[in-house]
Amino acid sequence: MRFCRFGEGRLGLVEGSTVRDVTGALEAIPHRYTYPLPTHDLLIANLNQVAERARALRDTAPPLPVDGLTLLSPVANPGKIIAAPVNYKKHAQEVRENPALHNNNPALLQSINTIGLFLKATSSLAGPGEGIHLRKLDRRNDHEVELAFVIGKTGNNIPAREAMEYVAGYAIGLDITIRGSEDRSFRKSPDSYSILGPWLVTADEIPNPGELDLSITVNGEVRQKSNTNNMILGVAELIEFASSFYTLHPGDIFMTGTPEGVSQIAPGDVIVATVEKIGTMRVQVRAAEMASAAS
Repeated sequence: MRFCRFGEGRLGLVEGSTVRDVTGALEAIPHRYTYPLPTHDLLIANLNQVAERARALRDTAPPLPVDGLTLLSPVANPGKIIAAPVNYKKHAQEVRENPALHNNNPALLQSINTIGLFLKATSSLAGPGEGIHLRKLDRRNDHEVELAFVIGKTGNNIPAREAMEYVAGYAIGLDITIRGSEDRSFRKSPDSYSILGPWLVTADEIPNPGELDLSITVNGEVRQKSNTNNMILGVAELIEFASSFYTLHPGDIFMTGTPEGVSQIAPGDVIVATVEKIGTMRVQVRAAEMASAAS
């Protein structure tokens, strides 16, 4: 199944070029929670129940053209956004060879197994319909297309052989980066610098996430094109690695790293990102209000 969020928090069941509004399926989420609220995503934690209710509502839900909808992130409240740096060999090589990418930061010149994973602020999350709002326009802002996946149940110290049981589904991720000398979590966490979409494809539809073509164009020009079989650490290994340090919860988002070809974007650009078996999302690049007011 493919679930999207659109408009004012509506829930949609994606079928080809149309969306069935199954917002009523959210009633399957228990309403027993009071403050302090849980620090995980309730939709993802109850995805099976919501999916069952969505199937029941499908036939009576009128189809809506997906092109006319403002698509939000399919996950509203992740506890963590976990990102994998230099997780493609050719990207690791281009980072080492290009001072504009590594800024003489020794951490960027090492392997993922040495430097580990990093976290992005959850406030950086946005959907493709909301667009990217660039800050620090006097500095280089880069695009990075990635396979993203979402954790479906709580787990800790998960061995790789069991890791795929913890995946709720997959989406396309855009990890936007301000180049500079600061810590990467800081430079990758402005609002809208983590785009997730266009929808969540449940894990049963993608039995092998390690063999997916992915690409990105900017204004029609191909910038990145690769396959997830070029990742250094695959989905299962990333889950094992991350959960050896902290507990994973429903709704936690993984950005699995980007292939070679990262390059600069600017206000007015149009990004089209594609991942095989997931789909394509179109994202408009704008200047953030603070950035445009300061220029």
